[in-house]
Amino acid sequence: MSPSLILAATGGTLVAAGVVLLLERSLSRLVVGVLMLGNGVNLLILTAGGPSGAAPILTGHGPHDGPRGALSDPLPQAMILTAIVISMGSAAFVLAIAYRDGRLSGDDDVRDDIEDLRLRRESEDDVGLRAERERRAVADPSELGAREESDSDFPGGVPRDVRRRSGRGGR
Repeated sequence: MSPSLILAATGGTLVAAGVVLLLERSLSRLVVGVLMLGNGVNLLILTAGGPSGAAPILTGHGPHDGPRGALSDPLPQAMILTAIVISMGSAAFVLAIAYRDGRLSGDDDVRDDIEDLRLRRESEDDVGLRAERERRAVADPSELGAREESDSDFPGGVPRDVRRRSGRGGR
């Protein structure tokens, strides 16, 4: 295995572990997940920068005499420095939230919001009512406002207002 493949596999493993930890309900695991995700992304950016070479800009030779193949790209290194700052800021924010929640509630778990629970119950009730209305409509089509006529060509009957609009008058 080449060093870049090992770095890519390690970065991918760190990203995967960080995402799994971000999905947990514990705030301390959330902080660790943010840090692992940030470090994994940094490794992937470093791997995408290509093979290591000499210093990014300085080669030790004159400005036009240096071998161009020995230079490394400075952009991934700058992006990693920026990503380190962003991941540390995100970790500090999540730590502040975890500290405040720990002081207020005394535990580390994220609780369900009362408003979210109410909306979930209402949506489940709406689904249940809708299913009940559809069940009744199958048993009795007049529940939906459709009136059956005995001489209709359609299996479920055609509403009278549709017949009037189409030019065939009702009885």
